[in-house]
Amino acid sequence: MPLLPKVARACLHFWEEPSISGEKGSGTVFFSGCTLSCVYCQNYEISHLKKGKTVSYEELAQIFRDLESQGANNINLVTPTHYAVSIKKALEIYKPKIPVIYNSSGFERVDTLKMLEGLVDIYLLDLKYLNKEKAYKYSNAKEYPSYAKACITEALRQQPFCIFKDKIMQKGVIIRHLLLPQSTREAMAVFDWVKENAKGAYFSIMSQYTPCGQLKSYPEIARKVTKREYEKVLNYICQTDFSNVYIQDISSADKMYIPDFIK
Repeated sequence: MPLLPKVARACLHFWEEPSISGEKGSGTVFFSGCTLSCVYCQNYEISHLKKGKTVSYEELAQIFRDLESQGANNINLVTPTHYAVSIKKALEIYKPKIPVIYNSSGFERVDTLKMLEGLVDIYLLDLKYLNKEKAYKYSNAKEYPSYAKACITEALRQQPFCIFKDKIMQKGVIIRHLLLPQSTREAMAVFDWVKENAKGAYFSIMSQYTPCGQLKSYPEIARKVTKREYEKVLNYICQTDFSNVYIQDISSADKMYIPDFIK
């Protein structure tokens, strides 16, 4: 991707966790491109096909202003990793008065997050896999688990506590895990790691997996997660004393919730 950021869409987004979207919506900026190559990506049009519009640092800062003026609860930077330098420059031009969210796949270098310290209020990070083989097979990133765990540790160093105002998160860390078909054990292992190593964070278990992308060679994940699979994971989580958990309704596995990047 080029040095200047390529933006696919900027809008108020209402389908994040309750403490992120709230009633006013999250001021979401979807960036084109990605550091991963997930075969099941729901945002395939922008992550793989890289649809979008290149903007200057000043134009990106103006997007932040516009979303803030629309009443957004926060500025939500989706898939920002490869534009971290540009985002830093834009935030130095204009730092919103509302929280800034770094919404990432988790495939990060610790130095990148350190560079953004003081500019990011909330880290919304994936922990997609602990299994290297799955990380390589589905996202072409065998070393993903080690990078993601180090990234979460750094995020928690910067934002060790979750702080809320009127039920909307102002600072903190949320760790997401998207349950894949035939991956209940992996989901449980991810939850166990978060419970033991990220006590100050919230955990968000997601049921929204919708078969997308290029799945002809991956028949085992060319279907939605079953209710039985999801409930197995939920029951496991609910048997613990870790209460900072967001649970997504299984009806979220629907293409209607995928943003329209053509508009």
